[in-house]
Amino acid sequence: MKTDESKTAELKNVVAVVLEEVHPFELGVACEVFGLDRSEEGLPVYEFALASDRPGPKRTHAGFSVDVPYGPERLARADLIVLTATGLRDEYPPALVAALRAAVEGGARALSICSGSFLLGAAGLLDGRRSTTHWKHAAEMARRFPLTTVEPDVLYVDEDPVITSAGTAAGIDACLHLVRKVQGAEVARGIARRMVVAPHREGGQAQFVNRPLPESDVDSLAPVLDWMRHHLDEEATVERLAALAHMSPRTFARRFQQETGTTPHRWLTGQRLLLAQRLLEGTAEPIDAVAARCGFGNAATLRHHFARRLGTTPHAYRRAFASPEIAAGV
Repeated sequence: MKTDESKTAELKNVVAVVLEEVHPFELGVACEVFGLDRSEEGLPVYEFALASDRPGPKRTHAGFSVDVPYGPERLARADLIVLTATGLRDEYPPALVAALRAAVEGGARALSICSGSFLLGAAGLLDGRRSTTHWKHAAEMARRFPLTTVEPDVLYVDEDPVITSAGTAAGIDACLHLVRKVQGAEVARGIARRMVVAPHREGGQAQFVNRPLPESDVDSLAPVLDWMRHHLDEEATVERLAALAHMSPRTFARRFQQETGTTPHRWLTGQRLLLAQRLLEGTAEPIDAVAARCGFGNAATLRHHFARRLGTTPHAYRRAFASPEIAAGV
């Protein structure tokens, strides 16, 4: 599929698609992340609009209505199209499906929240890509769209220019992931701070976490997680972390998965990458020094993880997101 790379690199004009019986929370996620003016805090302002198959009021799943001023033609101007949850339906408006497909083929990104992924599927935009949706719809999505590989247990899947996310709050994670990817970690953290949500959850985390109540405060992993955040430059084997938690390595690994939805290694790597992003954006430290401070050891290892998780290099990331003074010294 051919895309305009210069347009895909932008994130300025955002359109949320609203159909009848739209779910208010999922629509609200798009409005909260992209629809508010936070310029007084130095955060970007997006041109944000609602569009549908035709202008007019659309009834929400909760019973009230939302006025939608634009029809399918509005998608052509978008850098990002957010497909909000509307439940499952047998067919989607042909003009909207065609406009969505044309916009993505022309260089726009598309991000679905929950059942919004089915509109992507109807437009043929999931073919040959990995995808996700709310876990209760995963089997049906795989049945309807056999050319996509549905990953039912993850929070979101980034198959740029198409991003799919799971139910409800996972849409927040996917939107902040995209902001971080295009505009940098500092912007994503600023938006998350205003929303009072966690600034970063890995897309590969489980949609739902089997988290039993701890038997006592001693059983909580919070102190260990805090230690890990403050010792990112140190070796942190499961054995060492288990000792800090006063558990056997096997029990610790199981409990960590239950409480965080991921493995100690993956969680630690994510935290180290977040620190590396902050250092690359805000300091002129050499790449080797950044790698050492973050626990990656050397620049080669840092480059490996940047390429694998972020699809870029530390040098390219700094040039894109650091201040002109810092970037000029690269």
